[in-house]
Amino acid sequence: MSQDTQTGRREPFRAVLGFTFKHWARQPGQVAWVAGVTIVATLAELFTPVYAGRLVDAVSGTVGAGGAEAALWALGAMMVLAAIMVIGRHFAFTGITTMTLRTMSDVSQEAFARLQRFSTDWHANNFAGSTVRKITRGMWALDLLTDTVLIALLPSLVILLGMTAVLAWHWPAMGLVVALGALAYIGLTLALSLRFVAPAARLGNAWDTRLGGALADAITCNPVVKAYGGEAREDLRLATVVSKWSRRTQRAWLRGTWSGTGQNVVLLVLRAAVIGLVIWLWANGQASPGDVAFVLTAYAVVHGYLRDVGQHVHNLQRSVNDMEELVWMHDLPYGVPDHKGAVDMGVTAGEIAFEDVTFHYGGHHDPLYRDFSLTIRGGEKVGLVGRSGSGKTTFVKLVQRLYDVTGGRIAIDGQDIAGVTQASLRQQIAIVQQEPVLFHRSLAENIAYGRPGASLAQVEQAAKLANAHEFIMRLPKGYATLVGERGIKLSGGERQRVALARAFLADAPILILDEATSSLDSESEALIQQAIERLMEGRTTIVIAHRLSTVRAMDRILVFDRGRVIEEGPHEALLTRQDGAYRALFEKQVSELAKGLAA
Repeated sequence: MSQDTQTGRREPFRAVLGFTFKHWARQPGQVAWVAGVTIVATLAELFTPVYAGRLVDAVSGTVGAGGAEAALWALGAMMVLAAIMVIGRHFAFTGITTMTLRTMSDVSQEAFARLQRFSTDWHANNFAGSTVRKITRGMWALDLLTDTVLIALLPSLVILLGMTAVLAWHWPAMGLVVALGALAYIGLTLALSLRFVAPAARLGNAWDTRLGGALADAITCNPVVKAYGGEAREDLRLATVVSKWSRRTQRAWLRGTWSGTGQNVVLLVLRAAVIGLVIWLWANGQASPGDVAFVLTAYAVVHGYLRDVGQHVHNLQRSVNDMEELVWMHDLPYGVPDHKGAVDMGVTAGEIAFEDVTFHYGGHHDPLYRDFSLTIRGGEKVGLVGRSGSGKTTFVKLVQRLYDVTGGRIAIDGQDIAGVTQASLRQQIAIVQQEPVLFHRSLAENIAYGRPGASLAQVEQAAKLANAHEFIMRLPKGYATLVGERGIKLSGGERQRVALARAFLADAPILILDEATSSLDSESEALIQQAIERLMEGRTTIVIAHRLSTVRAMDRILVFDRGRVIEEGPHEALLTRQDGAYRALFEKQVSELAKGLAA
């Protein structure tokens, strides 16, 4: 497989055209229909100059008696050919509309499906705005590429080959001049587009993607911008990106202009050669006035198609550049794929076992976990505590299989989670995050996300269990209220209760809580704590705790330090350990709380 030396990916033209043709192959009948009617319409245009020449001979008296009748026959033939062109192009455009929309729909849905399944690391390292820009730009570039190949370049090829053959049949020298001129023009056009314009266009697209990412980043974080009066700073930051984007794009456009000028020079030389040659033929009695008209008309057609070939190649190069990042995304591995033969998971007790697990993040030399073993019994309530970076969050991410372990295995009820489908695994786990994420959809849709198809009555019951029903009913549209992007229209406590309602409705046997009561006012915290106690009943529960007061009632507390459990046991037992890590953390938090109250 050839590689692009700059990016290390597949050579762009080969990759993009292969990707496009693979999607065309899904509707071969439609592609054949569009190509067929396009060729028929083009052949009609190919023979029009022949009858134009006969018409001139007829009206000039070259054909002798019956000139009027010959002229009418020539005119009638030209009108029939014109009608074939009009009808053929109409069917070509209606056919390609259906074909292109179906292909664009397939590409966008497949790109979205892949994005949803890319690893957590991939999403953490890519701007959402840039990703959206790659997909939308690639979709519309696919539209341009399809039109360019089937509606533009295909008829151009038919005209150039056909007209060269017709001219060569009458005058071999004329056919040779047109063939050599067309080859020189097309060769120059391809060389300029691929070697001169394309690299600059690719760099311009990269900065276009960065521009989309910068815009999305600032708009998404607008509450922070407003909170710190950072509007002017963000203006300056965007201006820097826009300036670089503008310079890169200007260079690509100027190179396109120079490319067009070079192509026009070649066309000018070819025109002079063809017209000069036909005049010489006429002067030497080798061409009639009708023949001169035929050559001039034929060359006008060839010239128009050649001139358009330059634009078509430019469009092809531009669409390839615009699709390159989309195609590259389709080539990316998922990162954490479902293994071949993966089965659906069924959970009964909810026992979680880490068996000699070794794990390290990509790019890290030392593993976070090394030969780590731990079992959480079914129905047990376990708290995870420890300093930042000790491995608490990684523990629950591994349980969800957001990352694959390097060695050992993780089992739930004896089933290796690497051998089951990720969707079925995560359906058995309800998670309430410290900063819950909501869709810009209705409250009912957000709550029902964990159980698609749930009735409104079930949604309301879950909201009541989460102490969310009352505040929802106070909203103007109740459960139909849109919550804004990431739930921005709701307070932190309200978002948390909606997330809890989602977990109640999911009714999963395993529950993960990531400090669900932090950063809340006392009233919201009390309501949420009540809901959490109800939610934990009968479930295997893992609580990531930053405030140790939230894990007092846990069956067992695990104290993490650098990927190891250095202490474990219930709250009261851990407090009795002299020089214990948990006791030190607890006393430090109590001391800080006392200082805060005194102040």
